[in-house]
Parts: sequence; structure tokens; C-alpha cells
Amino acid sequence: MLDNVLMHSSVFLLIFIRCFTMLLTLPLFSMRVVSGVTKVALSGYMAFIIFNTVDFSLYSTFLFNDEVFSLHFVLIALGEGLIGVIMGFYISIIFAAFSTSGQLTAFQMGFSAASSYDSLSQVENPLMGQFFNFVAMFVFLQTDFLQILFTRGLIASYKSLNAVTLVAHNNDFLNFLFKGLTKLFADAFVISLPIMGTLLMITLCMGLLSKAAPQMHLLSEGFPIMILVGFVVIVMSMPALINFFSRSFYQGFVILEKLFISFSGGIR
Repeated sequence: MLDNVLMHSSVFLLIFIRCFTMLLTLPLFSMRVVSGVTKVALSGYMAFIIFNTVDFSLYSTFLFNDEVFSLHFVLIALGEGLIGVIMGFYISIIFAAFSTSGQLTAFQMGFSAASSYDSLSQVENPLMGQFFNFVAMFVFLQTDFLQILFTRGLIASYKSLNAVTLVAHNNDFLNFLFKGLTKLFADAFVISLPIMGTLLMITLCMGLLSKAAPQMHLLSEGFPIMILVGFVVIVMSMPALINFFSRSFYQGFVILEKLFISFSGGIR
């Protein structure tokens, strides 16, 4: 196995580049606490595992010659790196939907100013956004979607995607990313809709009561009521939210698989 890797080191390097760039943009692995040595080691291990399943016959004109590290090879390596970035970025879009729903919820609960640095999304994020991010990450790890991405997803991408395909179907890739961004806002709105709707009704009720009886001073009691009711609704809807998180990951992988199949001409 090692002799085969050494004989086809250029192919192994291309596999490694796609795995490494995907880890650089993938949630959890893109965190600063994950050292560069760990990312390189994991990428090399993944490339070693899937090395025998990859068919790079399309690149034979550029790879298997005396000038392996030529300009053609550099351009192919850049294309492989871009494919890995696109795959990791699409998974980040799915997680961004949960973070966005937490931001909408925090704004309605009065937590919009209570924000801090989120190590998962690596941006300033309200507390509820971080909470939904952690729940989504636990669901992602517990339901084996990480293993599916590292095994089936990567192997399927090598069967249908390469640098030549990326150039030939650049419009399809752009439409794919735009649809992913549209799905981000749709999922965020669906997740936060029950909480936002409940808190909106409470806001309307308190507004009517403050007009009917101004001496009650509901403004000072409104924020604790909103926070309490918001947490109660989140706890009661948590099973449904977890099912929605799992279904969102599954649908995201199905869309990614359909993209791979369409580029391979319908061949699985």
C-alpha cells in the first residue's frame, strides 16, 4: 500500500488537498483550538484510506509524466482545493441556519445585546445562537453524519467531481450555493417561528394591558416574563427542534449527493 502511494504521490497529494481544505472550512474542525498538525494528520489519514477508491484517469495527461509538478498540476491542485472548500462551506451553511435562528430568538427575548465570541462559528454570536449551535453540533456528531461525510461523501465526490468538472459546471455550482443560502434563511425562520410567535403574542398582551392600566408598570416586568416564557417554549419544543436539526442535515446531504450524481451523468 505504501509503495503504491509513493509511486502515485501526485494523486495522493491531490486527495490530501481536497480533504485538508474541507477540514479548514468544516465546522468544529475549523476552530482555532484544533491545531494545524491535527488537521494535517487527519487529512493524511483520510487520503490514505480512500486512496484505492479514487479514479484519476482524467488527470493522467497531467500527472503521469516527467513533469509532475508543472503549471497544469498546480491548477488542478487549486481546483481540488476549491472543491473541498465548497463542500465544507455548504455544511457551514447548514450550521449557520441554526445560529441565525438563535439570533432571531435572542432578539425577541431581549438577549440581542448579550453576545460573546462563539468558538464554533468564530464570530460574535448571541447566547441563544451559541446554544442552538452546540445542540446542532451534538446532533451532528451523535447521528453519524460526520462519519457519512468523511466516508460516503468524500468517496462520492471523487467519483464525480474534479477540477475539469468544476470549470465546466461553474454555473451549477453557483446555483447550488445560492439555493443553500436561501435554505439557510428558510430553516432559520422555521426554527425560530414558534418562539417568536409566542413572544409576539405576549408583547401584544402586555401592550394592551399597559394601555388599559398604565399604573401596572409592565415595562419593568416584561423582560423577565419574555425570558421565562422563551426558555419554557424552547424546553417544550426541544424534541421537535432536534428532529428538525437531524432532518436538515439529512436533506443537506441528499442535496449534496444529487449534485454529485448530476455531475457524474446519473451514475452512483
